[in-house]
Amino acid sequence: MVSSPEGTRAVPGTPGAEVPPPETTGSPARGLRGVPRQRHRTARSGAPRAAARDTGTLAFVESPVQLLNALEWAHTAQATELTVVVLSPHDPMTRGQLRRMAELARDEGHTVRWEEARGGPTAPMRTIGGLTPLLRRARRVVIGDPFSRYVQLLLSLAKARELVVVDDGTATMEFISQLARGERLVRWHRNGSGRGARDLVFAPFSATARRRLTPAPEGGRRTVGLFSSMPVEAPPGVEVTTNDFAWTRGRFGPPRLTRAADIVGTSLVETGVVDADRYLAAVRTLARTHGATRYFAHRKESTEKLRRLVAETGLEVVRPDLPLELIARRGPIGRLIVSFPSTVVHTLPLALLGTEVKVAVCDIDPEWLTANASPRAQGFLDGVTGTARDVQRLPFTQRMAAG
Repeated sequence: MVSSPEGTRAVPGTPGAEVPPPETTGSPARGLRGVPRQRHRTARSGAPRAAARDTGTLAFVESPVQLLNALEWAHTAQATELTVVVLSPHDPMTRGQLRRMAELARDEGHTVRWEEARGGPTAPMRTIGGLTPLLRRARRVVIGDPFSRYVQLLLSLAKARELVVVDDGTATMEFISQLARGERLVRWHRNGSGRGARDLVFAPFSATARRRLTPAPEGGRRTVGLFSSMPVEAPPGVEVTTNDFAWTRGRFGPPRLTRAADIVGTSLVETGVVDADRYLAAVRTLARTHGATRYFAHRKESTEKLRRLVAETGLEVVRPDLPLELIARRGPIGRLIVSFPSTVVHTLPLALLGTEVKVAVCDIDPEWLTANASPRAQGFLDGVTGTARDVQRLPFTQRMAAG
């Protein structure tokens, strides 16, 4: 069985395949039930506000989690005039979650500018051209994904002397490590040399972005900040502010708890890191061992895999319409949440602080990795698990590894 919380709808006859709410340009997404609206509302997407309000802080996001963490940063920094630029992706589930998050951002008094940044061959030039004036005037730029080529290109045009990186999940850990070592910015799960034709063409922009994200020498006018809930050791000169999900806890919950456990899905199969058969066997064992009844799918999990999961485990697959931190905080949610190594093993304990929910993380057996997995994959996943605070560790077992 595949279900969808409010805000997404299943395509008839296609379990696991959802489409986002209607996306009429300039129209906000539907409001969230049970969440009071703020009296102060901002202009709709595509309708600019007064120029003075557009020149303070400019935030670029490409995923729901990045937008959530931009809102958390704005709450902590007391930034009341944030202009959020959504560089929209193709994936319908991601777009649907972004639309819901954009509505929350508007309700907080921020301006949201939705850019169809990947809507055809001319979209990038049109997007960059439209954003250049804002980039030139912005005093502070907030980014959610320093690995994004789109963001790296935009950073090369920015004049802001203050840059802030907000969490993009566990990728933040790899970003800080590479920045400290002075390495090229390459995603941890990416295999190969990264020296293809497109990489070589883009190399100058990537190098410029890396320089912009490197703190200036002491006394320099450029500053770099990091807003993160991840366990990171930032290089000298990077000012780290802890993300404790104060906005999420203040806005939602506390949740109603169910008796059964919930399992959180991962896209490690889709990114080519983990073998699908091994993964499904592990989920089946976890569900049986912990009495789980629901499986919260990652927005990038494939429909084919989720169909198999339903057939082989009997779990109810849920396609969240918001980041899991908000879904869990709103409830209902299981008293035990079981996850594989992922962002949520770091963020859920913070978002659910003060509740009775326990979070457990299951290790990834090296035997589950595919032949195409990056050589760095096992070490990175072990680091994600080993540095998680306030979680129960569930080592893999021979039974689970064998399916």
